[in-house]
Amino acid sequence: MDETRPRILCVDDEPLMLESLQANLRRAYVIFTATDGKQGLNILKSDGPFAVVLSDMRMPVMDGAAFLTQVRKEAPDTVRLLLTGQADVAAAIAAVNEGQVFRFLTKPCPPSQLLTAIQMAVNQYSLVTAEKVLLEQTLRGSIKALIDVLSLSNPQTFGRATRIKKHVQDLARRRELSEIWPLEVAAMLSQIGYVALPPETVEKLYNGQDLDAAEQASVARLPAIADQLLEDIPRLEVVRGIIQAQARPRVKTSTLEIDDIVSLGAEILRIAIDFDRLETSGAAEAMALSIMKGRGYVYDPLLLDVFISLRTANAKLLEVRELKLSAIKVGMVLSEDVRMKNGALLAARGHEVTRGFVERVRSFGPDMVREPVRVIVSSAKFK
Repeated sequence: MDETRPRILCVDDEPLMLESLQANLRRAYVIFTATDGKQGLNILKSDGPFAVVLSDMRMPVMDGAAFLTQVRKEAPDTVRLLLTGQADVAAAIAAVNEGQVFRFLTKPCPPSQLLTAIQMAVNQYSLVTAEKVLLEQTLRGSIKALIDVLSLSNPQTFGRATRIKKHVQDLARRRELSEIWPLEVAAMLSQIGYVALPPETVEKLYNGQDLDAAEQASVARLPAIADQLLEDIPRLEVVRGIIQAQARPRVKTSTLEIDDIVSLGAEILRIAIDFDRLETSGAAEAMALSIMKGRGYVYDPLLLDVFISLRTANAKLLEVRELKLSAIKVGMVLSEDVRMKNGALLAARGHEVTRGFVERVRSFGPDMVREPVRVIVSSAKFK
């Protein structure tokens, strides 16, 4: 199949109509067809992505507007067109106004008008996807630079951000969120404000020691500092919103009622940050979870229950091993700090071992780095 041509999915319960659409479009596009909405959704999932989905309005079981609403959820970048008869114009206009379709075409639709509409939809898809790729590349570069600065200037804080990110990922995946990158980025950058703290304050936080009034005030300003550091990076509004919202008292609503990524992300991030803070202060995992459970509506109760079940399940699959530097492998997670023999911190607990880290510690060797190294491993992955 020619993968260089745009892919179009046409859905209509009339076989003759599908044959006509295929005859008019197949020279310029790769055409897929379906005779109802359910079949169309299955093709969307199995053979996508599609640049354009063209659907008839009047179909049994699921009409065109309802079908395209589902397409929007499954493939938001795909451009949606609705083909309708004169009697359904009002419904088609409503679908357009609600933002569910790019435009609608009325039957009978001249081939020239159909081709023009399809080409405009393909152009729109190209613009959306090109902008998305550029955005992702720009964001990735900016975020990587910030995180690299954090890892080099403050290994303790970087380690904490890594642990928080892992907790956030677990919760977000259990909620089956379609897009978790804003939560992952918010988790890593939620700690970026720590670069503004004096090293002695960071050390006290890392060791779970009590802070004086001035230090507590500085820590309370960290979300605002993080927001200032991020405000000049475009398209991070959602990430900034999550970081800011998690620092505010939560609204007592159930996650079942939360439908925006900022509010849900804040609830998830709050649980992850506070759990790590309690563990850092010396509380055993079971005690930390018990304390959080006893705080009432500080956390969303449904999400907290999910988090507790995840921690319990993960504990059964993981084990801590003491290994020599020569035995550590990519993918293992540090269960305690790795330090030079002079006391300098190389990496904080929670850091996932990368190829670069392996090469770095092995280049120093056991004469300079303390052995053994304690790591957390999956018993299934590292037998």
